Amino acid sequence: MSTSALRLEPVTKANVDAVCAVRVRPDQEHLVSPVVKSLAEAYVHGPTTWPRAIVDGDEVVGFVMAFLDIAWAPEQDPTDIRSGIWRLNISAAHQAKGYGRFAVQAVTAELRRRGADRAYVTWEPGPGTPEPFYLGLGFRLTGEFSGGQRVGVRDLLPAG
Repeated sequence: MSTSALRLEPVTKANVDAVCAVRVRPDQEHLVSPVVKSLAEAYVHGPTTWPRAIVDGDEVVGFVMAFLDIAWAPEQDPTDIRSGIWRLNISAAHQAKGYGRFAVQAVTAELRRRGADRAYVTWEPGPGTPEPFYLGLGFRLTGEFSGGQRVGVRDLLPAG
């Protein structure tokens, strides 16, 4: 991983095929939706999503999508507005190299820049869960579930 060449880029006509080619390991496929589904959700949900290619040099190594300022459970509390990580896919060949950590840090920095004071994430429980990864990055369990997934939250310190 070359940290100087590592960045998040918008998904464009030029990189969409490489982004859609990102595949997690077969034993992880039950834990995260494929990128193509994420891009369809980004299209449907429009400005409340922030889909990005994770790029190292000129190679797409993963995909991350944030959700921005959505009412979490509007039927219960319409003032509970949240932002966070909706999807994170690191290509099987590029896992355990720091790309996921970079993506989480980049998304939380973007959320902080947009004025968020917390970042949320959800994950599938069970074998192979990414729970240890997210807890290791400072997320803590909220005790909530969303669509059967555990919910984690991380406080975002002000930049400075």
